[in-house]
Amino acid sequence: MLCPLTPQCVPLWLVRESDLNHWRGGLTAAQRRWVDLHGYAAERHRVLVVPGEGGELAGVALGLGKLGDWSSFTHWHSAGLVDRVPTVDYRLATELPAVAARRAAFGWCYGAYRPRRNAESNAPRPRLALPEPVDREALEREVTAITTARDLINAGANDLGPAELADAVAKLAATYGAQFSCITGEALLAANYPLVHAVGRGSPRAPRLIDLQWGAAHHPTVTLVGKGVCFDSGGLDLKSSTAMALMKKDMGGAAVAIAIAQSLMARRAPIRLRLLVPAVENAVDGHAFRPGDVLRSRHGSTIEIGNTDAEGRLVLADALAEADATQPDLLLDFATLTGAARVALGPELPAVFGTDAALVERARAIGNTLADPVWPLPLWDAYDEDLGSRVADLNNVAPNAFAGAIYGALFLRRFVSRTPQWLHFDLYAWNPRERPGRPVGAEAQCVRLVDELLRERYG
Repeated sequence: MLCPLTPQCVPLWLVRESDLNHWRGGLTAAQRRWVDLHGYAAERHRVLVVPGEGGELAGVALGLGKLGDWSSFTHWHSAGLVDRVPTVDYRLATELPAVAARRAAFGWCYGAYRPRRNAESNAPRPRLALPEPVDREALEREVTAITTARDLINAGANDLGPAELADAVAKLAATYGAQFSCITGEALLAANYPLVHAVGRGSPRAPRLIDLQWGAAHHPTVTLVGKGVCFDSGGLDLKSSTAMALMKKDMGGAAVAIAIAQSLMARRAPIRLRLLVPAVENAVDGHAFRPGDVLRSRHGSTIEIGNTDAEGRLVLADALAEADATQPDLLLDFATLTGAARVALGPELPAVFGTDAALVERARAIGNTLADPVWPLPLWDAYDEDLGSRVADLNNVAPNAFAGAIYGALFLRRFVSRTPQWLHFDLYAWNPRERPGRPVGAEAQCVRLVDELLRERYG
């Protein structure tokens, strides 16, 4: 997807509507007639191939529409280019600020992604010479982390179960010299992870608690927790076929947490990192947990099961309790937790909750800057009592259909009592419609946002 800068690299122009006349002025008379003949007005995402005097490829223009200041340029402007231009090597021929140049290069690389099974083709692809101000190593690190998350989310559940998810983390640990451990099957009960065991025991693929630790002990501690439900049938509260169709992506939170951990280790962030992934398949057999069951958590509290399809919060509860016991400086969890968050905010805008208002706001601001957005929702204390139970300390669902994302976050908060700074990301991890650079499939939401948040916080 990247190439060295050579004289053979073809110009790639990024053209705003306001720059159209200036750009046309740099073309030959024949090329200007070509532009006019095609009625090209630099409309957003419109691509125009410009020929030379002998009919050869002289350059390609990408329209940016009414884009104003270059600070508004995002990677989405250039993400669809790879599939829409002739297969040659290109160079950016538009002078850009360093930040915009980096976003253009990242967008190009993002758009070059192919799902793992389609990525091995030897067919030639268009390539881009990296703009001079762009740090190649940093760009490739970011692209690699995003690719990791997208590959994991796109994988079918037959290829990616709890064992395969654990293998992916084990390989990362080996690559970066991290400590790795995994508690599997019945050993979860002995190790006091009863909720992880209960949710996963209905599947022949054993549940497990994946644990990676990396970094010097004297550094600030950051713990990432990712929901690793590799497939969610809904359990005995069985989902409809329509609702079940995308449940291979119910481990999207784990994929995001793994990608962030990979990026942090690759750039040797000065932190003590811990990654916890409760990995399960929520399946149905005679061992599956039931509505009305009362389960004890690692935290010690008891939970009445109001709905077996609210299983993600159960496995996260045990993992969060373990994370909270060590009192990290910062605790972040990621989960495709609630449909209610999608109803409220749609698929492109993950919800973020947190115990520190300033931290939540900073996450929102960074996300806006990086076009990796989140939107704050409240931990509304008045709703907390709705998670009560007559037979247990709490229920895993509320008795009404309101505020589902908030109830999910309030449930998780019950298991974070010692850590002062906690963020919960309720994300979708999927792009449901086709757009330039955004194929239907995995979307690695919040990876770049959190990496930048931690870079800003810890260096």
